[in-house]
Amino acid sequence: MTDNIFSGFSTVKYEGPTTENPLAYRWYDPDKVVLGKPLRDHLRFAVAYWHSLALTGSDPFGGPTIHRPWMGCGDPISQAKVKADAAFELFRTLDLPFFCFHDADIAPQGDTLAETLRTFHVIVDYIGEKMQSYPTRLLWGTANLFSHPRFMAGASTNPDPDVFAWSAATVKNCMDATKQLGGSNYVLWGGREGYETLLNTNMKRELEQMGRFLALVVEYKHKIRFDGQILIEPKPKEPTAHQYDFDCATVYGFLKRFGLENEVRVNLEANHATLAGHTFEHEIATAGFLGILGSLDINRGDPLLGWDTDQFPNDLWSMTMSMYQVIKAGGLAQGGCNFDAKVRRQSFTPEDLVYAHVGGVDLCARAFRTAAKIIEEGKYDALLANRYAGWQVPEARAMLSGKTSLDAIEAKALADNLNPQPRSGRQEEIENLLMRSIYTDQI
Repeated sequence: MTDNIFSGFSTVKYEGPTTENPLAYRWYDPDKVVLGKPLRDHLRFAVAYWHSLALTGSDPFGGPTIHRPWMGCGDPISQAKVKADAAFELFRTLDLPFFCFHDADIAPQGDTLAETLRTFHVIVDYIGEKMQSYPTRLLWGTANLFSHPRFMAGASTNPDPDVFAWSAATVKNCMDATKQLGGSNYVLWGGREGYETLLNTNMKRELEQMGRFLALVVEYKHKIRFDGQILIEPKPKEPTAHQYDFDCATVYGFLKRFGLENEVRVNLEANHATLAGHTFEHEIATAGFLGILGSLDINRGDPLLGWDTDQFPNDLWSMTMSMYQVIKAGGLAQGGCNFDAKVRRQSFTPEDLVYAHVGGVDLCARAFRTAAKIIEEGKYDALLANRYAGWQVPEARAMLSGKTSLDAIEAKALADNLNPQPRSGRQEEIENLLMRSIYTDQI
């Protein structure tokens, strides 16, 4: 075993907006009651095992720059246990309530399925033992069905039924592990569920395979009495040219087609929203009114780069608008805010990882508190309601009731001699109002 690189860190605590301590929370007071419950219960922060513990700093143009003690410290199982030791010390340091993992993040892959699963459950048991001594719980588990070459043509959508079977067995065991560790959700991300060209693709068949795979997951959830949510994480374009899980609306259409819209929700990621040509708040609002908002991956992309950079968040406006939509949707319930974000290649020290999380936590906490204040003040909601006030009169509501016809609407419009005039959307006034609410310390 090696020395734990996080064991020497003090636990990060809330010290208030005026603190000069860079390793303290300025806005995240977990006990502060906002909208009737503590911030910790609204935000349910989680650390991503993959980016925080498995990241090497490699990119297409250079090798690893991040070398942690558990990388290359003996046999694979010993390495996995050292990594778990470090993970829980990091969770303690950050004082955050949850973590998330892929199977491949926590345990080495074997030469066979049986070997892989045996090793996986050894490490799951070890993590379960760690959880007895630490307060950190599991937000969600998932399976890596995209990294290995066998998944180059997808997992559930693969032309090879053996890959489908391997993937199904892997997910089954990851669901078992998630339930064993008390996880609140299970996530499916179709990282390779899509196609590069229609020249070698039967899209109808692949979507039907994907639908059956998801139905099997839902059936198994009920069989084992897993009380967590099943979540799909949308992502467009990358890595395949045409991803079947493009965005929230696409996923909802898929769920409706296979009758799973009441069984499955979405785990939304900020950077994935950007790649889809949306904002994070757009995706959250969409999931909210469709009734499928489950959980969030918190990060950001680089506007100058066209891929999933997974940076820690720093945009207060965007995050406040996103948290506003979360509140309007009724909150995250069993979900949470997972930092699916990685330090930059040049940020290779343990301190960099702690700094990154402290900044991300504070940004989200401030954004949520500000969004709550905007809602409590009611000025923005009043402006928004006024814009649609015309729809409150009976004649207007009747047009949407299903009890009137196009002919009747025309007759009424002619009888009333309608001549509607443009009305200002008051965008600049609203932006000014929100800026004054967001960029202030009075929250």
